[in-house]
Amino acid sequence: MVMGNNNKKRVIIAITGASGAAYGIKAIEILKSLDVETHLILSKSSHITIKEELGLSPNALHEMADVFYSSNDIAAFISSGSYKTEGMIIAPCSMKTLAEIANGISSNLISRAADVVLKEKRKLVLMARETPLNSIHLRNMAVLSDMGAYICPPVPAFYNDPQTIDDQVTYSVARSLDCFDLDIESIKRWEDVKGQ
Repeated sequence: MVMGNNNKKRVIIAITGASGAAYGIKAIEILKSLDVETHLILSKSSHITIKEELGLSPNALHEMADVFYSSNDIAAFISSGSYKTEGMIIAPCSMKTLAEIANGISSNLISRAADVVLKEKRKLVLMARETPLNSIHLRNMAVLSDMGAYICPPVPAFYNDPQTIDDQVTYSVARSLDCFDLDIESIKRWEDVKGQ
């Protein structure tokens, strides 16, 4: 496994089994376009969603990222706070994963890496995918928000005149990546619309 480049910004990307694997793929694409080093983890359930929704094999995603980790690799670099990253985005984030993180359960590398990001006071962005939300979901989200995590469900915008599903995916992911204070110029923002 490649350790990564110490001079580049690093962001961990996790894709869980919730619907919306396209969000995680778009996060990789946008981060790579910004020259941010991408560290990818796929949950076991994501393999099914990736194949069903996108017709891709998980191996195709491994090759997109700069560094790939097995979800079972609890000894991975990103499982330690001494390994510097900007933080982590989970796109999409299942309610199971969200619940594990909220309750300090590290059953795999995704929840362990998220726990590390929280304890190190780095940015944790969760593109939570579920509707309707029950009280357990909402409580877990509130717990994580209180700890500094960003809860960013992929909510579509229409003021930017989206023409395709990819436009909607790009907008939601770019807005979530805004939490990392990155300069993302590829989306149409409100001031762009109002300035016309």
